Amino acid sequence: MNIEPITMKSNILKISVLIVAVSLASCKYQKNNKAVQTDKRDGDTWVYGVHPDSAAAQSKLKYAVVEADSLDQRTDRIRTKLFGAGTISQGN
Repeated sequence: MNIEPITMKSNILKISVLIVAVSLASCKYQKNNKAVQTDKRDGDTWVYGVHPDSAAAQSKLKYAVVEADSLDQRTDRIRTKLFGAGTISQGN
């Protein structure tokens, strides 16, 4: 099979131009890929804070610390309810 070098070079050039064009076009692909929605809470300081760089009011809430033992007991109760009595070491 005898392919002329000029044709092969032009094919490589065309393919490389195509690859560059596709890669440049994909840079702004996500720019138009979004759903425009109205925000019901726009300007709400409880959700967004008083300034874009400030913390929201809801993030300033403090919660009581839960003891690890009570979490382990709760986890065991949920596991027993879902999978029945037994231990994890028994396997499937």
